[in-house]
Amino acid sequence: MSGKKPLRLGVNIDHVATIRNARGGEHPDPVRAAELAMSAGADGVTAHLRGDRRHIRDDDMRRLRNEIPLPLNFEMAATAEMHMLVSEIRPHACCIVPENREEKTTEGGLDVAGQDNFIRPFVQSIKGMGVRVSLFVDPDFRQIEAAKRAGAEIVEIHTGAYHEACLSTTNSRIKAELELIRKAAAFAHSLGLEVHAGHGLTFHNVQPVAAIGELVELNIGHFLIGESIFMGLAESVKEMRRLMDDARTGGLY
Repeated sequence: MSGKKPLRLGVNIDHVATIRNARGGEHPDPVRAAELAMSAGADGVTAHLRGDRRHIRDDDMRRLRNEIPLPLNFEMAATAEMHMLVSEIRPHACCIVPENREEKTTEGGLDVAGQDNFIRPFVQSIKGMGVRVSLFVDPDFRQIEAAKRAGAEIVEIHTGAYHEACLSTTNSRIKAELELIRKAAAFAHSLGLEVHAGHGLTFHNVQPVAAIGELVELNIGHFLIGESIFMGLAESVKEMRRLMDDARTGGLY
């Protein structure tokens, strides 16, 4: 695996804001969390501004853009409201995700193929602002092809099914889900797309994904914020960084 390029780590700081909002006020500050993640080796910061503002708020996005020198990945639904905020904030990149008001977290990939007439002009408009566009999709060739047609520069492969398989401890299911991710990453790369992945990645399951050579970035949030309760945010980011680097360079997988 030594010939593979380094793998970027984007740290999602949403759930620092979840804790803050549970009580109100300004503590803990997600921007401070982004600073700690940066000091520990994160390559970028991800934040999902939801329509209901359940965690990240508009001003958090403004501060992340203005105060953190790392690339900001603005996760969002494809709505007129979010389009307007992207126009104002001008993040490094936008990752367009499906959003259901009742869901606890993003439950699956975006149906790009089924919304082509809507997604394509939305993507083109965001790109016209000088912002890179990523589409969050399941490891499905049809959705990846649709993302390419829509003009996205990046696809982020949803690894949630792989996470669920790892919880099942059924080796055949884990291998099957991992193979879907591998094939999807290779296919997306063959189309000229930059390939990211994320959702449900932990210390225990990240290395087989990190070893996939076509991937250039993993976006990880909930696990790192949860683990920070026990070991500190900087240490949790450093450990994830170490595991990713070992998988990419150490020939473990």
